[in-house]
This record gives sequence, structure tokens and C-alpha cells, in this order.
Amino acid sequence: MHILLIEDDLELGRALQSALKVEGLTSEWFRRAFDAPTKLDENAIDCVLLDLTLPDGSGFDLLKRWRSQGEKVPIIMITARSAVDDRLAGLDGGADDFVIKPFSTAELMSRIRAVLRRSARQASERWVLGELIVEPRRHVVERGGVVLELSPREFQLLLELAREPGVVVSKSVLSHRLDPLGEPMDFAAVEVHVSNLRRKIGTELIRTVRGVGYLLQP
Repeated sequence: MHILLIEDDLELGRALQSALKVEGLTSEWFRRAFDAPTKLDENAIDCVLLDLTLPDGSGFDLLKRWRSQGEKVPIIMITARSAVDDRLAGLDGGADDFVIKPFSTAELMSRIRAVLRRSARQASERWVLGELIVEPRRHVVERGGVVLELSPREFQLLLELAREPGVVVSKSVLSHRLDPLGEPMDFAAVEVHVSNLRRKIGTELIRTVRGVGYLLQP
């Protein structure tokens, strides 16, 4: 999963990127509001960590702009400002969560997992998808009580399909999400990863919608 980090503090930004990497999350980091993307690509970004006070503007302005454009990517505000009015402004403005500095990286990672679960319509750390049990934090997948050995790429592919079981995910979306920091993956490579994942979790669980993409059948 890919995180967009907008934080001007150099030391904190580096620490957060390291913590995200340990959790198996990729990230992009910007230190100014001006450098932040004008639009949030839902095909490439899973969550935004947004500092409230930036050297050239306010995180509130970015939040307002993104939400006014209909952007639905989960956004967590991170700030040293603890006033109730600030928190209410952030949450009422469309933020999914509000974390006060200083915070532990463990708490922040827990909050990220929580908003990602909500966006994937899952209530706990164990995603129940029919016979499949997926634990994103532990990178564990089980079927019928048997742990399945998936490569990191196969695990990421399964998560992308598991966000909305029964809904078709296009090859274009998968090609971006499977390599968020590089060029979109070639469709042929996506097909290879899908074939390998099918072989490991059960061929009947992933259906091909010809000319569009794939869906996970829970």
C-alpha cells in the first residue's frame, strides 16, 4: 500500500518514512503545500498523512481542495495543534482521523491500519473473505486453516482485489498499484502475477472479466 506524506519537519519526515517501510508500506514525501499533488490518484494512493501547519500554507486548505474535488482517499491530519476547534475543523472538513504531535509511530501505524480497514469495509485486523483469512499487518493469508506462501507482489495483488470483493478491478488500476513508485506495470506482468496468485489461493476465487480486469469471489 502507498502513503502520501506531507510534512515539513525533516527529522519527523525521515522517521515516518522509515516506520512506513518497516510496515511494508511505500511512501512519497513532500515538505510544502505547493509541491503536493493537485489531485489525489485513487489508483495509486491509499492514505494521506497531512501536516496541518506547512511553511507555505495550511493543511486545511489542501484538505478542503481535495474534498471539494470529490477525492475519497483517506486523510489523517498530523499536527502539534491540540485545540478542540482545530480537531473539529479537520474532521468536519473531511479528515478521517486527527493525530496530535508528539505521537508514537506505533499509534500512527494503528490509525493508518484503521482507516484502511474502513476503506476496505473490514472491521478488524483479520479480513474474512469467504474461506480466505487475510491479515495485512502480518502479511499472512490462510485458507481452510492452512497458511499460504505468497510473494510480496502476490500479497499486494490480493489486498487490492480484497478491497471490494465481487467488484471488478481493472488491469490499469492494478498496474499502477503494484508498482506505485515506478512506471505502471506491464499488463502481461500483471497477468503473470494473477496466474501465480490463482494457483496458490484457488483458481475459482479470482474471476477474469474479459477486456476489463479481475474480481475476487468471496
